[in-house]
Amino acid sequence: MDRNEPDPSGGLERITVIEHPMVQHKLTILRNKDTGSKKFRELIKELAMFEAYEATRHFQLEPTTVTTPLCETSAYTLKGRKVAVVPILRAGLGMVEGILELIPAARVGHIGLYRDPETHLPIEYYCKLPDDIDSREVLIVDPMLATGGSAASAIDFIRARGVSSEKIRLLVILAAPEGIQAVFDAHPTVRIYTCAIDDHLDEHAYIVPGLGDAGDRIFGTR
Repeated sequence: MDRNEPDPSGGLERITVIEHPMVQHKLTILRNKDTGSKKFRELIKELAMFEAYEATRHFQLEPTTVTTPLCETSAYTLKGRKVAVVPILRAGLGMVEGILELIPAARVGHIGLYRDPETHLPIEYYCKLPDDIDSREVLIVDPMLATGGSAASAIDFIRARGVSSEKIRLLVILAAPEGIQAVFDAHPTVRIYTCAIDDHLDEHAYIVPGLGDAGDRIFGTR
């Protein structure tokens, strides 16, 4: 489902909620507090692949020919699209494998941010991106879009490397309304893909109903 409604700043929201039945079924299992780390990792990988499928729908094709076991026939191939996948550490790492299975030629960058427990603001500790990122379509991945601070900062870093916001897509498993608004306020032309928009953030800036701390559940830590 595409939502294109005016936001308070007068811009247009650009968000795709993936409501495929298999996505929603897997998301329910992901939310369950009794789902273990192994299954949780598998589900994050699978949902990331579904999201990458939608996020690359705009890619253009060009005609080619291919020889099947029976004859030569007309077909199509991707037209000059290069992709970079950039996880926000550490939870974003859980989404990378699923996307690489769909786009194996993609290059991978990394952005390290953590949220200050008092201010909830993002603090950078690492940033390593492909040298040619300015010539690539960029998929920023992070399971949770909570306050939106980390996502907005990651987009800032990538735009500073010469990537236009129209070539940046943010892929998250869950999003809070507050995070969506923060990203669109800072970057109104970036498109967001998510499996669900949850209700709100609690006093600790966790998404409600959410699924808990995605990083802890992926890596089995507390």
